[in-house]
Amino acid sequence: MIARHIIFKGRVQGVGFRFTAYRIAGLHQLKGFVRNLADGTVEMLAQGYAEDIDDCIENIKESFGGYIRETQIEELPLDPRYKDFKITF
Repeated sequence: MIARHIIFKGRVQGVGFRFTAYRIAGLHQLKGFVRNLADGTVEMLAQGYAEDIDDCIENIKESFGGYIRETQIEELPLDPRYKDFKITF
């Protein structure tokens, strides 16, 4: 199990991005959150198996390929606080 912090840049707010990311993360049984940031990006913390996180990110990119300009990914230590995946504000 690993944790990854992901920042999606581009036209990712106001297009249903968080709700789609939430649905896709649930399909991959990930824990963490997704939220809009004030700078127009979307932040995601995903915890789970590396392959599931990679597949989730790829599924999001497939769904919003025309909207995502850049994706930044950083590995983090696991945080046991996250028991499920949520949309936060």
